[in-house]
Amino acid sequence: MAADKKPLDLSSLVIPQHVAIIMDGNGRWARRRGLPRAAGHRAGAENLRRIINACVEFGIKILTIYAFSTENWGRPEQEIKALMKIFARVLDQEIDDLHAQGVCLHHLGELTGISPSLQEKVRRAIDLTKDNDRLILNVAFNYGGRAEILHAVKHMVADGIEADDLTEELFNSYLFTSGLPDPDMVVRTSGELRISNFLIWQAAYAEYYPTPALWPDFGREELYEAIVAFNQRERRYGVLPE
Repeated sequence: MAADKKPLDLSSLVIPQHVAIIMDGNGRWARRRGLPRAAGHRAGAENLRRIINACVEFGIKILTIYAFSTENWGRPEQEIKALMKIFARVLDQEIDDLHAQGVCLHHLGELTGISPSLQEKVRRAIDLTKDNDRLILNVAFNYGGRAEILHAVKHMVADGIEADDLTEELFNSYLFTSGLPDPDMVVRTSGELRISNFLIWQAAYAEYYPTPALWPDFGREELYEAIVAFNQRERRYGVLPE
């Protein structure tokens, strides 16, 4: 067995159904190697393939990744252009393999503000993979948790929802994650301890797992360690155990 595929014991572990990842540290990864930030983003995109493979191997059913936030538009124009090129290239080069693996692609966020050609690539990828059921891959792209909540409220108002009729279940149906279970675990790479406006409604009772590994270095074994840590938590959902 290859060195990067050493056997991992999953037999005694509860596998989280839905894992969300804040993919942080691409820039620092590149800087430590004397490379431009774009090189770090390319390395991060390549790492996503390894994590998707690991999720399929481990039996994780839903993976949500924070790819580009609404606040990221404030980054330097050159970096934004490089990121958009990387996203487009990933869609061109990886979507057929993802489809073959049974990955169903969902988009969380707004497509407004993104070039028409990239919007079309996203729509084609979603349509191609819509019937797959091995792994749901939610890509939070041009996404922000506060913007998502405002988006939901505006659409409820437009639909004439009365305040007395509003429930958590109804509100959930207006979110970008409608129909999906909330994340069981949120992983943040690079050692930062912020949620950065990510799934702020859905992750209310998720288990948070910060790791010092930079995103391009967060591989199969690091994901396994996160699952081990998840199994050491006691999920209470605001109540005490009997």
